[in-house]
Amino acid sequence: MKFMKLVLCLLLAAPVAWSAAIPGSARTAIPADVQQIITVDYRTLKNSETAMALKAQVLPPSLKEFEGQLKEIGISPDRDLDQLTFVSYRAPKEGIKVFGAAAGSFSSKTVLKKMRLAKVKPLHYHENDEIWPMANSMDMTFLDDNTLLFGDAGAVKGALDARDGYASTLDSNPQVADMIASVESGTVWSVLDQQGTQNMLIAALGDAGKLADFDMAKKHVLGSRYTMSFTNGVNFDLDVVTSDSVTAATLASLVKAGVLYRKMTASPVEKVALDNVSVDSDSANVQMHFKADDKQFQSLIHSNLFAAVSK
Repeated sequence: MKFMKLVLCLLLAAPVAWSAAIPGSARTAIPADVQQIITVDYRTLKNSETAMALKAQVLPPSLKEFEGQLKEIGISPDRDLDQLTFVSYRAPKEGIKVFGAAAGSFSSKTVLKKMRLAKVKPLHYHENDEIWPMANSMDMTFLDDNTLLFGDAGAVKGALDARDGYASTLDSNPQVADMIASVESGTVWSVLDQQGTQNMLIAALGDAGKLADFDMAKKHVLGSRYTMSFTNGVNFDLDVVTSDSVTAATLASLVKAGVLYRKMTASPVEKVALDNVSVDSDSANVQMHFKADDKQFQSLIHSNLFAAVSK
């Protein structure tokens, strides 16, 4: 079950969609102490029945609420949204903060005109920033005419601090920034920092994570990245980036052992998923690949197992 959680939780880490780099205005707002970036898009989502099924099954309540709030300010998620980027970062004394950036065919002028007519008043921040309140304690600001940043007040201010030069940005964190180039053409892609990757592996490996080999190897884990596509079924590729080939080979062996052990007691649905997982190492990277055709994957996401893992 632990290994299934690694595969499925990463599949569930985002609502799902297309290929694109982070919008330039959003990239400059990502703080240096970033934990994870997930980039997705609503446009290509509509071209895949499997992607739509996954979205319907796992869309988190917070995103459903956000879609509703967009409609309230005149933005149609189905018609106007092209891309979503989600960022989690570590804020001093505040823990993990999360914000989203939505890019699309909407216009800030149209949206803000509606807000002003409704007598909604913004909070003025820094010299030229305006932070507008939304429902359910969520705030928003426009990074440019077609890019909306949203989240709780602290998360939004932290992003603006980075963009306006009051805090360091993603580009001063080469460990995370360098991983982006190899995945940003993916349908759905994500990068995860060192600490986040270590925690992910501990949770995924279960008892194997308690072995001395893993305890030594985790210190040499640098981060991870994944891509997901919906062409000819579902393809999911995860790389765990380490400092050397020995660490990568050790981690790959531990994950392979976890897969084999799980297969011995797997239910039919679990076994289908595990049979479609391959694990290997290449130089300093641990590589995990999951592939399923549309019928297999849609059966999996409607199973009790998938419902339990996606909570």
